[in-house]
Amino acid sequence: MNVSLDGQVAFITGAARGQGRSHAVTLAAAGADIIAVDLCEQMDTVGYGLATEEDLAETVRQVEALGRRIVARPADVRDTGSLRAAVDEGVRELGRLDIVVANAGILSSGSLGELGERAWRDMIDVNLTGVWRTTKVAIPHLLAGGRGGSIVLTSSVAGLKSYPNVAHYVAAKHGVVGLMRALAVELAPHGIRVNTVNPTQVDTDMIQNDVMYRLFVPDEENPTKEQFAAASRATALLPVDWIESVDVSNALLFLTSDMARYITGVALPIDAGAVWK
Repeated sequence: MNVSLDGQVAFITGAARGQGRSHAVTLAAAGADIIAVDLCEQMDTVGYGLATEEDLAETVRQVEALGRRIVARPADVRDTGSLRAAVDEGVRELGRLDIVVANAGILSSGSLGELGERAWRDMIDVNLTGVWRTTKVAIPHLLAGGRGGSIVLTSSVAGLKSYPNVAHYVAAKHGVVGLMRALAVELAPHGIRVNTVNPTQVDTDMIQNDVMYRLFVPDEENPTKEQFAAASRATALLPVDWIESVDVSNALLFLTSDMARYITGVALPIDAGAVWK
């Protein structure tokens, strides 16, 4: 797909690794400069290692290797102030804002009876309210530019259907789709398009860990990656274990480009048919 984003600037949360890094590199390869943020700390309610400042530095290295500029800062989507400071600094240095990618997210699990209030609160605060905060600090810059723009929110197949033992995740991701639809209506008069990407399992640290393995293979005490792969494959129509970050990034690139100039208010599954299973 020969898409040009020359002269544009994209703000990406959760950019230190995984899908976020892939999005940064993909948009940079198309010509965009990047404002990148990530928490770069651990959260107690998340059972796998989160990204580090070293991971964020690697995203910087990969974007700069493509000849693009990048402003990268640790920032917490649970804190409006740190998000606003990061995007304001990035716009001052890079001169504009055109694309917003609210990608930061976490995963934890437990039945409704097992979930503690803190796990519920952290999930909603990061995966839903954090998306709202991201748009809140970024939209004024899009409006000030007067050029329209594109906002893409990361939801999930779990934003379109339900799964057991992740009710807080399902609730948050459904909420992201609702937020997208509301923003699409509000921002359309300004030429700003708003959509979601709704991936199935993506081959990142968020799924390649014991928490996810046990969620998909609950009858095994210590499930293996191979057992998880078989269980994951069974959730899709196409015969794949999981998709890659670049598969989501390619869809994101399309949605942020002029090729999708009249697409707004859409929840786009990148799911190997999982939504129909």
